[in-house]
Amino acid sequence: MGPPTVTIGSYPDYPSAQRVVDYLADNRFPVEHTAIVGTNLTLVETVLGRLTTGRAALIGAGTGAWFGLFIGLLFGIFTAGSWIAVVLVGLVIGAIWGAVFGAVAHAMSGGQRDFTSASALRAAQYAVTVDAGVADQARQLLGRMHMTPTGATAR
Repeated sequence: MGPPTVTIGSYPDYPSAQRVVDYLADNRFPVEHTAIVGTNLTLVETVLGRLTTGRAALIGAGTGAWFGLFIGLLFGIFTAGSWIAVVLVGLVIGAIWGAVFGAVAHAMSGGQRDFTSASALRAAQYAVTVDAGVADQARQLLGRMHMTPTGATAR
């Protein structure tokens, strides 16, 4: 655990907290003693669409193609003949196997989780904290900034 920290301000969004730290950096404050702390975290899962066996196969083909391309490039480095052919064969074989595995995995799920999604963590507010030893310097600099934080508490 590091030195004690002091919250010099809380902000409703990350860009506001980031502007504060950027302002401190522009004014030669030792920002290595600073942190942005997100509080009251919420997990938000955005549903992107329905997942069918065909779509699972397509996603698997894409993933397999990338893996096949990587393997093809590795083998291509050590090939005396046509390295492009080796790379293309790796890509095609990877895409085929990826599609097969994607379709089989989706079919075996038995209808569980028939959708694709993206997850993100979101914070209700963002606190800018600094080491207690430099808190007064940070507060003085923030006093010159045209942005008002909501609250300043020790932690």
